[in-house]
Amino acid sequence: MNERATVRATAARPQRIALVTTRAAHGLDEDMPPLEAAFAAAGARTAVVDWDDPQVRWEGFDSVLLRSSWDYAERRNEFLAWAERVAACTRLLNPLPVVRWSTDKHYLAELAAQGVPTVPGEFVEPGHDAAAAVAALLARHAPHEVVVKPAIGAGSRDAQRHEATQRAGIVAHVARLLAQGRSVLVQPYLASVDDAGETALVYFEGAYSHAVRKGPLLTTGAGATAQLFAPEEITARVPGGDESEVGTRAVAAIPGGPPLYARVDLIRDAAGAPRLLELELAEPSLFFDHAPGSAQRFAAAVLARGAG
Repeated sequence: MNERATVRATAARPQRIALVTTRAAHGLDEDMPPLEAAFAAAGARTAVVDWDDPQVRWEGFDSVLLRSSWDYAERRNEFLAWAERVAACTRLLNPLPVVRWSTDKHYLAELAAQGVPTVPGEFVEPGHDAAAAVAALLARHAPHEVVVKPAIGAGSRDAQRHEATQRAGIVAHVARLLAQGRSVLVQPYLASVDDAGETALVYFEGAYSHAVRKGPLLTTGAGATAQLFAPEEITARVPGGDESEVGTRAVAAIPGGPPLYARVDLIRDAAGAPRLLELELAEPSLFFDHAPGSAQRFAAAVLARGAG
């Protein structure tokens, strides 16, 4: 085969896309079937693979797309080491710096410092006094309820909602996470979520795609979920103009510029203003079934990166 024919053959080769999950998530990722169908319709080849499968040859893929690696929080150092190896041999999406930055909720403090309205909170670090940190938060915000969650966590695992009057229980929860060597985020519970839910806005390449309403997840006094993720009630939603404005600001503030995909989760505060609860940039559900055409748009964005 001459050089020109070789170039034509290479250009015609379908892109190979790894859709990354984890063993415990098999059959649970509702985004996977519509995404596989969208890639197939676009002429790409896909393989659903576990991120920690030692038999996978990642260099054989044009792009490695994080989808449902939902156990990363318990194994973050191992997960980031894997992501670094993948990024060294092929295209990781989202890119490694985005994944590293967004999988630790300390980024919320950075965004707040840049003027992005976030749900207020206090970080408590291992070795610090849990009781003193909880007392400071209660004095500063005077909430009726608080949420305690690990700074590195996913799927609401190890997150609990407490009445502010139950200070001993709050301190015990914080202390338990600190004893595991984990940083902790303590936030006032914004009661508007009980009726209005969260608004999750999805962006592809920095452009708004669609939004959903996520129902409330945490019940006062209930234990943390023992599942891979807490079950969610999802419906389509048209975001308010103020929510769209905060979403756009949050995506624009991501270091390195807007990534391939982003989900911005917002809750309204007591005054009705939207505040950022978290950014999902590593392995978010994107709720394709609630937005016709969104899987096709996303697949096209992935393939455009692979062709670049």
